[in-house]
Amino acid sequence: MDRLTRVPGLLYGGDWNPEQWPEQVWAEDVKLMAEAGVNLVTVGIFSWARLQPGPDSWDFGWLDRLLDLVHRHGIAVDLATATASPPAWLVRAHPGSLPVTADGVRLEFGSRQHYCPSSPAYREAAVRLTRTLAERYRHHPALALWHIHNEYADHVEECFCPASAADFRRWLRERHGTIEELNRSWGTAFWSQHYDSFAQIEPPRTAPGPVNPTQLLDWRRFCSDALLALHRAEKAVLDEVSPGVPVTTNFMSMLKALDYWEWSRHEDLVSDDAYPDPADPRAHVNAAMNYDLMRSLKGGRPWLLMEQAPSAVSWRPVNLPKRPGLYRLWSLQALARGADGVLHFQWRASVAGAEKFHSAMLPHRGTASRGWQETVGLGAELRRLGEVAGSRLRGQAAVLLDWDSWWALELDDHPSARMRWPELLRPWYAALYERGITVDFLPPTAEPDGYPLLLAPNLYLLDTATADRLTAYVRDGGRLVCGPFSGITDRHDHIHPGGHPGPLRELLGIVVDEHWPIPDGATTAVRLNGTDLRAERWSEWIETERAETVARYHSGTLAGRPAVTRNRLGAGSAWYLSCHLGADVGPVLGLALAEAGVGPELPGLPDGVEATRRHAADGTGYLFLLNHGPDEHRVPLRTPGTDLLTGAEAAGAVTLAPLGAAVLRLPAAAQERA
Repeated sequence: MDRLTRVPGLLYGGDWNPEQWPEQVWAEDVKLMAEAGVNLVTVGIFSWARLQPGPDSWDFGWLDRLLDLVHRHGIAVDLATATASPPAWLVRAHPGSLPVTADGVRLEFGSRQHYCPSSPAYREAAVRLTRTLAERYRHHPALALWHIHNEYADHVEECFCPASAADFRRWLRERHGTIEELNRSWGTAFWSQHYDSFAQIEPPRTAPGPVNPTQLLDWRRFCSDALLALHRAEKAVLDEVSPGVPVTTNFMSMLKALDYWEWSRHEDLVSDDAYPDPADPRAHVNAAMNYDLMRSLKGGRPWLLMEQAPSAVSWRPVNLPKRPGLYRLWSLQALARGADGVLHFQWRASVAGAEKFHSAMLPHRGTASRGWQETVGLGAELRRLGEVAGSRLRGQAAVLLDWDSWWALELDDHPSARMRWPELLRPWYAALYERGITVDFLPPTAEPDGYPLLLAPNLYLLDTATADRLTAYVRDGGRLVCGPFSGITDRHDHIHPGGHPGPLRELLGIVVDEHWPIPDGATTAVRLNGTDLRAERWSEWIETERAETVARYHSGTLAGRPAVTRNRLGAGSAWYLSCHLGADVGPVLGLALAEAGVGPELPGLPDGVEATRRHAADGTGYLFLLNHGPDEHRVPLRTPGTDLLTGAEAAGAVTLAPLGAAVLRLPAAAQERA
């Protein structure tokens, strides 16, 4: 059994910013927290200026009293290092610590995350603050979790100042070793970009024309590593001074800026901030995808939903509240996808600042509000679900996600700027979601053994080692489905010799003669088993070598040519989609699912109903049934169970109201995969 912290059961609470309120409000807050069932609060995220009013002055009295207060009321603390917002005195003493844009504009104080990731002054001050906090509170009985920083790369993911330039050059020396190797890797023979020394290299600031793409790719890698170096510096202090207390930092779902595979190696537990849009009727599908990624980052271990909005946010152009029942349903969805806690931004709604219109567990109207009733109701239900904590779920299929390939795919000067990783991934994920298939994500370095089906919506950047692993996977009986514009470049973003798809050519049994992007607003028909599907954004002129043709283009210049192929290799097969089918990709993936023998967690699900199953170490199962639709549905059950939300026994079927849910405990003896 996995536990996120020493706090028993599921975690419930949120960010609490008591420094925004008079101390007499604190007593009311903890009393209401107890009423709502809160057992964990995050404290201190934006408290640097309060904790350290000057370079050599400290004020911990208020935080001492606060931690003592919550402990007396049985509430644990996720204590933040407060390093996400440097105070004014630090910025004015070290103006060079402020970040600089690619155009040379230095960003000012007055928001948050106003720091250069490579600034020595910022790093030294952040590490000093972290050490001071750790030494003071490492033995406090309320401390259950350390929270480093807040949402790295939310506002500042890169800086182009001289300090960043020097750090970039250091990073390049470590990566490439010699200037000759860098010139080879960057292809600097093009456009006379040759360098005689690392001292000549600058960050990719705004230039007259296109910037060297490999330089841009290395810059993306460096920026992720530079922020990670800050995180690791703080974590090293916490591990030294406060061993045994888990450490996290809150991720931001599927964020392009940071390689979360590498970041998760340095997390004791993964936590995520998720803000699905109530105005989007498909928001729950994208949320499920993000939650599957968070669960996958630590190999299936439970994770923590660190932030969500109880109702409306404050930063969209139009901020819709969550209609009654949606907050509960979306909270349960995080648990259904492997979370062991549901936290929020924030506990008490602010009266000043940029987020004063952001919803909270305790709204501006207080305990008379609809929001407060939902806060109390959810807390009671999470207590009833406490036994779910520590259980896991595993996907029936896996998706390859490579941040290097994502960054390289979206560089400039490609055949089409419309090939963007999230837009390529989402319809593939949605097709599996709609078929009741739970998905795990894998890094390109992983061995995909144990998954009968592996999906790669795009592998633009691909090295031969990854191609060899995929080939071995298929030979051993796996089914691979690969999307278009894959196998194009190596890790330096150089085109593979011999044409596309490079090292995937033998595995896929095809060769790409020419890329054939589809103009905006246009589509190309693809005929599959007598039915026309619509390709958009992308198509390719391919020729089969050993692969069989599954579907052909049915309109336009490519009419009659192969569009979807399958190559049988060893005991498995590799499918190739030479076009982007968007929402029409489902029928093709359905064929691959059938061939791989992958079926839904629960057959016969009505449209809009989501089903996942978590498993405890003793074999007990927890079947989550969530109705995202506007109609009541009766869901058939293969085995009887007990609904933990109501205590009622369920056999044969369970009825779900609109936005309704059931969480069924299934005894170990009754476990079977549908």
